[in-house]
Amino acid sequence: MTIDTTIRAVYKLVLGNPHVMESERLIAAESKLTNGEISVREFVRIVAKSDFYRDRYFSSCAPYRFVELNFLHLLGRAPQDQREVSEHIVRCVAEGYDAEIDSYIDSDEYEAAFGENTVPFYRGKDSAANAKQIGYNRMFALDRGAAQVDSAVQSSQLVFAVATNSASKINASTATVIGSGTEKRFQILVSGSNFENKPSATITEYIVSARRMTSQIQSISRASGKILSIKAV
Repeated sequence: MTIDTTIRAVYKLVLGNPHVMESERLIAAESKLTNGEISVREFVRIVAKSDFYRDRYFSSCAPYRFVELNFLHLLGRAPQDQREVSEHIVRCVAEGYDAEIDSYIDSDEYEAAFGENTVPFYRGKDSAANAKQIGYNRMFALDRGAAQVDSAVQSSQLVFAVATNSASKINASTATVIGSGTEKRFQILVSGSNFENKPSATITEYIVSARRMTSQIQSISRASGKILSIKAV
């Protein structure tokens, strides 16, 4: 694979198959990769921390969607269970955006699957990438073929399936039923001395629907609250 092919492949996978204009390309990082100053792994990290990625998948998407796309773009698979998703949402709120991105790229899983110089690829349809059989079905909810542009879908495709530990149907519909009686609810446990003027030892429970999770997490973050856990109820 030539260096130009490598660069295009990283942009395509990590950025979710968009059209990247010349003004949006990361010229300095491309030059470092071309000159052997950084590995493909570090180039992936730079792309995932770029304004391009952040604006499309962190600022514009629901937290669940952001996390499920991080799994797809950086590990090439769908999340396996609610624990995985909650762990990453909590990390992102508590430690910040960069720490969330690093947690995938610095993981043992990334090292074993791609190492330093292999461009990440979709591997979630292979049994080896799925600790559970249902992970295979979930990839079809995220990977909709060569024509898809991931930023076109801002709501989670897996929130219901992951929360209920069920397999996603392999069809064109989304996995989450928004606005109906089947919409999943989540318990968020929060502590923090500045949160709602309560003492630091106080733990506050919030029960929110999938559609309200984004605004609730943003409210907690603005009030300096610490998210202890998120789980389906």
